[in-house]
Amino acid sequence: MELLIKTKKKPLFAMGILLVLILISFFVSLNMGFIRMAPMDVIKTLIGAGTEKDQLVLFDFRLPRMVIALLIGAGLAVSGAILQGVAQNGLADPGILGINAGAGFAVVLFIYYFQGSTTSLGTLSIFIMPLAALAGGVIAAFLIYTLAWKKGVTPVRLILVGIGVNAAFGAALIIFQLKMNPNDFMKATIWLSGSIWGTNWKFVLAVLPWILILIPYTIYKARYLNVLNLGDQVATGLGAAVERERRILLLLAVALAGSCVAVGGGIAFLGLVAPHLARRIVGPKHQFLLPATALMGALLLLVADTIGRNILSPSEIPVGIVVSALGAPYFIYLLMKTN
Repeated sequence: MELLIKTKKKPLFAMGILLVLILISFFVSLNMGFIRMAPMDVIKTLIGAGTEKDQLVLFDFRLPRMVIALLIGAGLAVSGAILQGVAQNGLADPGILGINAGAGFAVVLFIYYFQGSTTSLGTLSIFIMPLAALAGGVIAAFLIYTLAWKKGVTPVRLILVGIGVNAAFGAALIIFQLKMNPNDFMKATIWLSGSIWGTNWKFVLAVLPWILILIPYTIYKARYLNVLNLGDQVATGLGAAVERERRILLLLAVALAGSCVAVGGGIAFLGLVAPHLARRIVGPKHQFLLPATALMGALLLLVADTIGRNILSPSEIPVGIVVSALGAPYFIYLLMKTN
């Protein structure tokens, strides 16, 4: 009994540390940007005693973007953890497998055909975009699963097919972008590389319900991910409906990735790195791994966005490029370790 309590305390302590780091990073990020704000000015503005300029900077520009970074980071990280569990492959990630590319392609099509321009997004369209991204992600996932199936799905085959589907959607996006006017082409290119383009509270409200509903439901399904990791035969022997649960979990991963891509673009490698880092500190049990992964993803993307906003200020580096610069070497390391 004492061993069980200690086993539970360690992951909870690790998640507590991650939460503290997020709070510290959040406060530091509030102070940083093209318009610098002293810590006391931030505190005064948060309690309603700041100047109109500080309130505008903090509440209309900086805070929405930071909240979106936390939500997208958590969503993409958990999506990656689900895919790694379902595929039993530590190299699985919504960006690498092409799910992000499929979702991004659907969003670009939606903006082009229904809005005509990236500058004319209405309120209703902001809330419809996650649905369009979900449809694109589902199509990509269906193609990957179908093409990778050959008397079952092997980890290597899944990764190779996913990379191929990702390349195909990328090529389709480039062809389609050539039809756009130069301004929209540039905006779409930056967004698809991973850019938190929605810096107002409407975009927060568009992605918030998806994260608040899907991540807790995924944690509820954690026991099935634990069983699936034992192999299909063992899982079936334990009474799990393997294919049904695999499809449900895959749909959850696609929905999380799609809703995040609709607001944050194609941020790659976050869903790969965050679960691995979380697994190192809380272990492989998904009831602890999934919430720890959500916290780790939120922390990584918030820090990456802060770096992207400030390292070349007043110019910005898309957050997806910052994450890729950090995540690509780790992906190569994992690839070299994998047999």
